[in-house]
Amino acid sequence: MMVKALLVDDHAVVRAGLRALLEASGRVDIVGEASSGEEAVTKARKLEPDIVIMDLAMPGMDGIQATRRIAALGIETKVLVLTVHDEDEFLLPALDAGASGFLNKSAADTDLMGAVEAIARGHAYLPRRAAALIARREARRRRAGRQAEPEPLSDRERTVIELTARGFSAAEAGREMCLSRKTVEGYISRAKSKLGLANRRDIVRFALESGLLRTEAEE
Repeated sequence: MMVKALLVDDHAVVRAGLRALLEASGRVDIVGEASSGEEAVTKARKLEPDIVIMDLAMPGMDGIQATRRIAALGIETKVLVLTVHDEDEFLLPALDAGASGFLNKSAADTDLMGAVEAIARGHAYLPRRAAALIARREARRRRAGRQAEPEPLSDRERTVIELTARGFSAAEAGREMCLSRKTVEGYISRAKSKLGLANRRDIVRFALESGLLRTEAEE
């Protein structure tokens, strides 16, 4: 499967290195490049690549803002954040913005193709520490003491939670399950209510902790 990719980084030399690495695999077609968040959103809308490989630190609109804008376009493009920044600070904001993967640039030479192909297949690609980071952040928000057991999910509710955690939009999940987008949104809403989940970060956390979503170490 040839994966169409858009490279986003404000350094031309970095884009050139990524292009060479990905094109050498013979499995990635670089359909465009962008040097800013604004340009990334414009080109994602025009080109509709399978995946955007997104830097975070850029002048003007940063990678988190650009990821959020791309996720809101209603297209099937997924975002892989590729950054020098530590996941302790940026993983959760990236997930909240709609990213399907997070990879440090120091691992790009060995792990980038695996991340791209995993996301293209509909999987999330997250650091090995993702579950611990998400659980630790959520624990800070919990009250001390015992919590009531959540109401069990139906099979379809579990499926939509899994697909949402993997980065599927409601429309994409609907096509996967042969359901309408509105029906899928209803399942997501009921599942979030049962589990006490507020946003995509919460959904990813639940999926990791319950085994519905695996990190890169388990793929």
